[in-house]
Amino acid sequence: MSGIVIIGGGFAGIWSAAAAARVRGDTDLNITLVAPNDDLVLRPRLHRLLPDWSRVPLKRFLEPIGVSHLRAAVTEIDTDAHRVVADDRPLTYERLVVAAGSRLSRPAIPGSELLFDIDTAEGAARLAGRLHGMSGFRAVVVGSGFTGLEIATELAERGEVVLIERADTVGPDLGPGPRPVIEAALTALGVEVRLGTTITAVDETGARLLDGTRLPAEVVIWTGGMRANLLTAQIPAERDPLGRLPVDRRLRVQGDVFAAGDVAAAVADGTGRHALQSCQFATPMGKAAGHNAAADLLGAPLVDFTPDPYVTCLDLGSAGAVFTAGWDRQVQLDGKQGKEVKDTILDVIHPPLDDAEEILRQAGQQSNGVSG
Repeated sequence: MSGIVIIGGGFAGIWSAAAAARVRGDTDLNITLVAPNDDLVLRPRLHRLLPDWSRVPLKRFLEPIGVSHLRAAVTEIDTDAHRVVADDRPLTYERLVVAAGSRLSRPAIPGSELLFDIDTAEGAARLAGRLHGMSGFRAVVVGSGFTGLEIATELAERGEVVLIERADTVGPDLGPGPRPVIEAALTALGVEVRLGTTITAVDETGARLLDGTRLPAEVVIWTGGMRANLLTAQIPAERDPLGRLPVDRRLRVQGDVFAAGDVAAAVADGTGRHALQSCQFATPMGKAAGHNAAADLLGAPLVDFTPDPYVTCLDLGSAGAVFTAGWDRQVQLDGKQGKEVKDTILDVIHPPLDDAEEILRQAGQQSNGVSG
């Protein structure tokens, strides 16, 4: 097997495959996507704890456009030999797109195996199963970043929520722009916020904080930072503090290797800021990387990674949502209007299925269609 091998079945991976298929046209270029699961998981939907709503069958996206799906996990990348190994099966490639995504960084504390998360569909299903039929529960959510705020506000209507943040402000990475809206929503929903601390141990009945305080809880949910898939360590290139591979404007790492999504440290705009680990950037990165991998082989023009202007839309449960624009995250909409935008985004991110013409058409569009 040769041609193009794409590692990863997330947003970046599937759109790499579609963009490569679009460039391939009627040629006999082989395109293989390697991922261990049958489904794309729409991670931005997972905070609503409806795992089935977050699953998209890869077969219905890949088969119509003639892309093979090898259901296996890549364990080895050898760039000198132009080879990857997936479940002990060697695959050769002419161009490689690494789009293996990211994983939650779990803390090395006693009882860490008891922590819940919404990083995967399985994690969300485990949490939903634990809370099923339970009323008046107490949940401890660790981390007030994007994911922590969304799951905390989602659960606040169903039980008591304590939000733990190591920094001295809520949403430290989100900046001051949306903070008043976030703080007002947390207050309205009755979420207890504890700043300047974190958990040091977890057991079946709760968590312990830095100062020794014990918080009883039915669930302790960890939403700490993300790191790029460890496969990036097998590529002889520099990596940033998140484990991502620096890429050029065509998303090339080096030679015949491209990277997209959460494993790629790509410059997002003229200010030199890097793309964040989010589907907003993963989708256009995937399209650019897949296009360029195929174009590089077929002698067609390459394209630059050109994402939409940066926006965020943070779900705040029954308090609505907050929609911001720009890297300084200036609030554009909040409350009910913000929620309408959030719901639209959660619909827009669902890829087209069973329709090769529409899949390939969208593969040629860099815009996500949700910019401010």
